[in-house]
Amino acid sequence: MLESRKKNLVLCLVFWLSVARAGATVMLGIDVLQQEDYAPLRGKRIGLITNQTGVNSEGVKTRLLLAHAPGVKLVALFTPEHGLDGTELAGRYVSSRRDPLTGRMAWSLYGPTRKPTPEMLAGIDTLVYDMQDIGCRSYTYISTLAKCMEAAGEKGIDVVVLDRPNPLGGERIEGPGMEDRWKSFIGEFPIPYVHGCTAGELARMANAYGWVQPRCRLTVIQMRGWNRQMSWEDTGLRWVRPSPNIPYETSPMYYVATGMIGELAGMETGVGTPHAFQVAAAHYGSPQRVMREMEILDPPGVSFAPYEQGNFGGVRLSIEGHSDANLTALGVYILAGLDAGRRPDLFAESSGDKLEMFYKAYGSGVIRDQLERGMSPARIVAGWNGGVSRFEAERRPYLLY
Repeated sequence: MLESRKKNLVLCLVFWLSVARAGATVMLGIDVLQQEDYAPLRGKRIGLITNQTGVNSEGVKTRLLLAHAPGVKLVALFTPEHGLDGTELAGRYVSSRRDPLTGRMAWSLYGPTRKPTPEMLAGIDTLVYDMQDIGCRSYTYISTLAKCMEAAGEKGIDVVVLDRPNPLGGERIEGPGMEDRWKSFIGEFPIPYVHGCTAGELARMANAYGWVQPRCRLTVIQMRGWNRQMSWEDTGLRWVRPSPNIPYETSPMYYVATGMIGELAGMETGVGTPHAFQVAAAHYGSPQRVMREMEILDPPGVSFAPYEQGNFGGVRLSIEGHSDANLTALGVYILAGLDAGRRPDLFAESSGDKLEMFYKAYGSGVIRDQLERGMSPARIVAGWNGGVSRFEAERRPYLLY
């Protein structure tokens, strides 16, 4: 029976190899670990934080590789929002279950707890993180990393991050910072909305600056061949959907532009359709007003078209893969256009949990007052510059590429 299972796993690996995307120019952290014959993990009892994005450059799942790595004992799996297979919808409770591929328990970190409990960590001396982030503060995979680092520090467990590219590139830093009051699971780190770091670089910063307490013993297995100017297309890697509404390698760009304002009530961003985050419209919104704001901004590599669907009006976006437009600023300009002249305004319509979620994503509640006082989107965006500059300096010693 055991031999039959091993043969089936080998066949599975061969299948993945046969469908892998050819021409990858980047070696992922897991690829480098393989090339080193898993030396950093030999003799270790591993807990793997992963989901469907945890694959090597040939498409083989990291959890299968570690389950059969020489000298490595894979004890358990830990899964984030959207679950082990990445199919659960945003905010949906994820249950723990046994992984049919490895036979290991897959503990949910998006169910009763966001942080591994001592019981979950029993028999583990090293936590390994291998998931694809999208480069935006509000996307919760880096929050899962933070909670796991914290748990590891408390229990004296090592943390190893298998690094991956930032699909927004390594130079794009933009958006508001985060006030302590609004720290949450969609904002664990005090960083700009778009940070331009890899998960490994953020982990290094978090450990150094004490963003996680207590600090943990951290190792980052670096990529080879990745540089900060690369778009995802430049890497030659196959895109694996991180969650249901991030289906394409360009989806992170749209998420940055419209995901935050989509937290407000009465907003439509295409979530749940094949065009998730590619539209931004409000109930009884005016496409003409939003188009005027877009003409003022005139962002490079971005085009707009009026959008009307039922009682919703706004714009449809088209963003080029190499656009260097300030994507977070797009959301503010769109919000200003949709909110202009509304009574009640979008903030008043979003009282309660919806409004709080928007402030958590934005990292501050100040934008409501700014718009109500008639402050232009340009001035609001300019107000981010100081925080962006500080972060650029803070991150410099911890960059790996």
